[in-house]
Amino acid sequence: LVDSEVGDMIRQLEHQISRLAGVLSLEKKITASGGKIFATNGEKADFQTTLKKCREVGGSIATPRNPGENDAILYFVKNFNTYAYLGIKESLIPSNFQFLDGTQLSYANWHLNEPSGKGKE
Repeated sequence: LVDSEVGDMIRQLEHQISRLAGVLSLEKKITASGGKIFATNGEKADFQTTLKKCREVGGSIATPRNPGENDAILYFVKNFNTYAYLGIKESLIPSNFQFLDGTQLSYANWHLNEPSGKGKE
């Protein structure tokens, strides 16, 4: 009986998640790449607020690790006509960048001479 009830609850949750994903897709607030889900609430915020919001929902700021993930982030940039924060920071070595957890970048798709260090990149 317990397994049956748990199974029913799981099916109900899966259905709710599916419906929510459908709504978010229609609003262009969710996309996927390589088994990862990329989402936005569409609101503008500073980096620290963005980092906090991502952590609150159990996620992290997007960090493109391949061209497909880069395209998933670019999807939001184009649809919302805005910038996107990346989970990347400059290391102690100037012009050397790393993921927020300190690991070295394994993928980068910078424009020529970028990041330039001008402004708040």
